[in-house]
Amino acid sequence: MTNVGVIVGSLREGSFTKKIAKAVADQLPADYNVSLIDINLDLYNEDLDVDGKVPASWTKFREAMNNVDAVIFATPEYNRSIPGGLKNAIDVGSRPMGSSIWDKKPALIISVSPGAIGGFGANMALRQSLVFLNMPVVQQPEAYIGGVTNILDDNGEVTSQRELSYFKSIADTFVDLINKMNS
Repeated sequence: MTNVGVIVGSLREGSFTKKIAKAVADQLPADYNVSLIDINLDLYNEDLDVDGKVPASWTKFREAMNNVDAVIFATPEYNRSIPGGLKNAIDVGSRPMGSSIWDKKPALIISVSPGAIGGFGANMALRQSLVFLNMPVVQQPEAYIGGVTNILDDNGEVTSQRELSYFKSIADTFVDLINKMNS
């Protein structure tokens, strides 16, 4: 069984990004175990990353991430980049030096926006960090989900067969990357 962690950069309860992440994750094979990973973490401060001072939120996050084989990152775009909470999660997971939870885990980046360019800036900013963290990332298709409010129905679900087919192609490519990394 493959364990996939889903990290959503938006902390909003009614997050469009979380709804899209769920719709994509639903396209993964039935034998994939998918879990949403909480990134509501204490801010990273290296002074706290020593025995007896590590915040419980960091420990819980690191343990959860150590149990996943691959990661779906879904992010909105804030000021042409990723939200601070997502950046903080990346930093918490990459420390202490030599103990990164990210190393060699296949990743998929999905950026989501009500605007037309689909969070391109956030997607590229996140991609830059993941390259540094040694995470192989799905290259194509790039997943920029623009006009998100037009593809969610009144219940917050994606029902358009066109969109679901696209999400399936994204999920299939992610599965191919995971399989390649495991062979």
